[in-house]
Amino acid sequence: MASSNIKILVIEDEEKLSDVVKSYLENSGYSVRTAYNGKEALKMFDQVNPSLIILDLMLPDVSGEEICRTIRRKSTVPIVMLTAKVEEEDIIAGLDIGADDYITKPFRPRQLVARVAALLRRSLIDKTDRAEILVFNEDLVVDSQKHEVKKQGKAINLTPNEYKILLTLIKNSQKAFTREELISIALEGNFEGFDRTIDSHIKNLRQKIETNPKQPQYILTVHGVGYRFGGE
Repeated sequence: MASSNIKILVIEDEEKLSDVVKSYLENSGYSVRTAYNGKEALKMFDQVNPSLIILDLMLPDVSGEEICRTIRRKSTVPIVMLTAKVEEEDIIAGLDIGADDYITKPFRPRQLVARVAALLRRSLIDKTDRAEILVFNEDLVVDSQKHEVKKQGKAINLTPNEYKILLTLIKNSQKAFTREELISIALEGNFEGFDRTIDSHIKNLRQKIETNPKQPQYILTVHGVGYRFGGE
């Protein structure tokens, strides 16, 4: 049973579906708030400060994609997109703008709850971890206890999945990871999606931590294999 201190914001304009999701999450011990349109959702986000967001993409006023972009500009809260858009390109686009997971309709509520639990596990900081501050090229700083990344002294907002991938690459800097390995190791095998979703996370990481994303010095492509960390 989850802690009722964990707050989840469900943004879904279909009230019956919203009620079903809310009921399943509350039965699992979460505290749930609901919003039925984009404007209400953004206002509630600032008031509630949720631990996770479930976001429908097709809302009556503001698109789910725009809500995701707005939230990502100020928060790394895990976001699960819940939508009838089922094409691979839609999934890739959703991950490109900062979603952590993507579930298509129709879906099984128990599976949604399991995916939520997995995301929350990955996003929580392990308080027992020892303090470790890693500095690369006097430019990139990663504090694994504070779960904080800075670039040239400025804090960088990474999503939980982006942070997990970065830390995995850093701690295994001599290894080139395949996409499948990053899904299995960095994301703990809890993400069901296409290999290209890793490419989307890598693209976002480069935009955030590289001085020149087109000529990366930290997240390097190993042709024919995948990715490795290149910092010193």
